[in-house]
Amino acid sequence: MQQIERILCPIDFSEFSVTAYDYAQSLAWHYKATLFLQHVIDSLTPFYPYHAFPDAYNEICRKLRADAEQQLQEFAKKHSRRGIQPRCNVQDGVATDLILRSAEVEAVNLIVMGTHGLRGLDHLTLGSVTEKVLRKARCPVLAVRKPAHAFAPPGGEPDLVQLHRILYCTDFSDNSEQAFVHAVSLAAEYKAELTLLQVLEGVSDSADIENEIAKVIESLEKRISPETRKNCMTKAVVRIGKAYQQIIEFALESRTDLVIMGVRGRHALDLAVFGSTTYRVVQLGPCPVLVVHI
Repeated sequence: MQQIERILCPIDFSEFSVTAYDYAQSLAWHYKATLFLQHVIDSLTPFYPYHAFPDAYNEICRKLRADAEQQLQEFAKKHSRRGIQPRCNVQDGVATDLILRSAEVEAVNLIVMGTHGLRGLDHLTLGSVTEKVLRKARCPVLAVRKPAHAFAPPGGEPDLVQLHRILYCTDFSDNSEQAFVHAVSLAAEYKAELTLLQVLEGVSDSADIENEIAKVIESLEKRISPETRKNCMTKAVVRIGKAYQQIIEFALESRTDLVIMGVRGRHALDLAVFGSTTYRVVQLGPCPVLVVHI
C-alpha cells in the first residue's frame, strides 16, 4: 500500500484554502501523516530605493510576518479537527518557489492545494501558483476545488472528508501505473468504490467497437489484484470520445468524489500536453483531482 507520511498544504486564507485543508487533514488523519501548513508572504517591492529607508522597510516586513504568523495559527486553530496538530510555517518570497522548496526540504509525499477552478474553456486558469506547482512538483499534487456535492458529516470529527467513489483514469502507461498504486491505497483507506476508466479516442466507425471494448475491459480487470478486490469494490469502465470530456461526464454521472490521473513527468507538462486532458479535468471537473507524475 502506498504510504503518505508527510503532507504539505499551502494556505492563502481564502475559502479555497479552507476546503483544501479539510482534505489535507483528512488524509493526514487516515495515514497518520505529519501535516505542514505553509503561508507565503509576497516579497515587498518598495516604491522607493530600499537603501533609502532600510529601517522603515524592515519594520514593515517584520510586522507583515508577525501578522501572518498569528493569522496562520488562528487559521489552524479554527479549522483543525480533533487530533490534528499541523506544523505552521510562514515564509517571505515567491510562492511557487517556496512551496516547491518546502516540499523538497520536508520530503513530503503529497501537496494539497486549493484551486479557484473557474469554469469555461475561455477561462482555463487554476491560479498561477497552483498551476505552476502542478507542473513542477516532484511529488503528487491534490488540486482541490469545492466538490459538486456535499458529503462532509456535521460536527468536529477529524474525518471531515468522506471519499465514497474514486475514479482512476488510465492509458496503461508507466505513469498511470504509479497513479494506480495511489488509487488502490486511497480506496482501501477510505473503503471507497474504485472505478478504472479508460477512454478510447479516435475509434473508427468501421472498427469492431464491442470487441475492442471487451479487450480493454479484460486488461483493466487483470490489473485488479485479489487483495484489492478484498479491500474495496471495483469495476472497469470504457468510454468512447474525447478523453477529458468523457472523464468529466463520468465523474458527474457517478458522483465521483476524487479523480486520480497520471501524467508523463514534469518536463512534459507543457500546456499542449497537460492542458489537453489532465489540466482540463482539474479545471473543469466536479471534484478534486490527484495528479501523479514521474
